[in-house]
Amino acid sequence: MAHIHEKIDFTASVYIVKDDCVLLHKHKKLGTWLQPGGHIELDEDPNQAAMREAKEETGFDVELIGSGSATRYNDRIKDLVPPMFLNRHAFDDTHEHIDFSYFGRVIGGELIPEDGVEMRWISREEIDSNNLQLNEATRHHALAALDYFAQQR
Repeated sequence: MAHIHEKIDFTASVYIVKDDCVLLHKHKKLGTWLQPGGHIELDEDPNQAAMREAKEETGFDVELIGSGSATRYNDRIKDLVPPMFLNRHAFDDTHEHIDFSYFGRVIGGELIPEDGVEMRWISREEIDSNNLQLNEATRHHALAALDYFAQQR
């Protein structure tokens, strides 16, 4: 999607956890390992964007996990699942993102990465060793996602 603003955009992303691993992909433009995600389009809310981006980038249908639930009260009022993290980061020297970061679990679909995108299930040990050179936020959020799901068992 085109940028909504030349200086800053809102994005949504999901740390998908399955079998004590988190799914990361090597970002096409940045060349670094990140969670699936992308721009929030004008006709969607952050929850919808996170689930759409997960589906587009991984092939999986995901359920967002959090302290609230998506509840529709009427045509004009809807509660959203709150993000686990909300951060502002530089995408490049001239553009920033405000990212709604969620935790999610697979509820359907199959892993079908976008063409030419490397995608892997990453274990806690791999995150701890940091051989993939994850940035600090990705490491912290991925470990928090693994901890959250471990506590739910």
